[in-house]
Amino acid sequence: MAQFTLYNKHSSPPSSNDSKRLDCEHVPLCSVNDVQLRFLVPDDLTEVRQLCQEWFPIDYPLSWYEDITSSTRFFALAAVYNLAIIGLIVAEIKPYRNVNKEDKGILPDSMGRHADVGYILSLGVHRSHRRNGIGSLLLDALMNHLTTVERHSVKAIFLHTLTTNQPAIFFYEKRRFTLHSFLPYYYNIRGKGKDGFTYVTYINGGHPPWTLLDHIKHYASKVGHTSSLCVWMASRVQSVVRWLYHKLLTRFNFIE
Repeated sequence: MAQFTLYNKHSSPPSSNDSKRLDCEHVPLCSVNDVQLRFLVPDDLTEVRQLCQEWFPIDYPLSWYEDITSSTRFFALAAVYNLAIIGLIVAEIKPYRNVNKEDKGILPDSMGRHADVGYILSLGVHRSHRRNGIGSLLLDALMNHLTTVERHSVKAIFLHTLTTNQPAIFFYEKRRFTLHSFLPYYYNIRGKGKDGFTYVTYINGGHPPWTLLDHIKHYASKVGHTSSLCVWMASRVQSVVRWLYHKLLTRFNFIE
């Protein structure tokens, strides 16, 4: 379950007025050029677990931390500054046919049969280093990883987030992710059901399933193209007829 949290789980999300105030008072704490990216290793487990417990309201099991710090099945990248992890992104690449039922509508059936998708499980940044471009740096690294020739089969990247997580929604929409679906009671947080959203962006030629409006636009463009072709053919026929008429008239006048 993907989260990108810009506020501590023990505090409420900032209001719009607070966000404007933070924008005005924000002073960069570090340069992105000073941040190093590296993959997680088993020795990071304790540090990563502590960070995730601070960042996210979801309690991941110990086995999840063991997997993301050791299994090559995950794209688990850390942003490191002064030898400390200040951000991380965890994603999984898998065949589209293996996604959960609620995410089956991300790709058209014809494309999904042979396509892969990237699923962002987590994306977070340490409180003291937020609003410095670290989240964008990590997301860009994932995008670059999935848009190489070797991974052309990956047609979409998607994630889930709480409907109340406005910072995450703003971040992903700014990065051209679009809302795909509403998931009522998708999360179970401290025994309470919480609604979620699915957000998706398309890469490597991927696109969402066509709606009725898309089909109408497609066939309208075909009709428009056919009409243009008919007009062109009619003009050519007229030109040929005029040429033949001119030749025949000239020959008739010559004979007389």
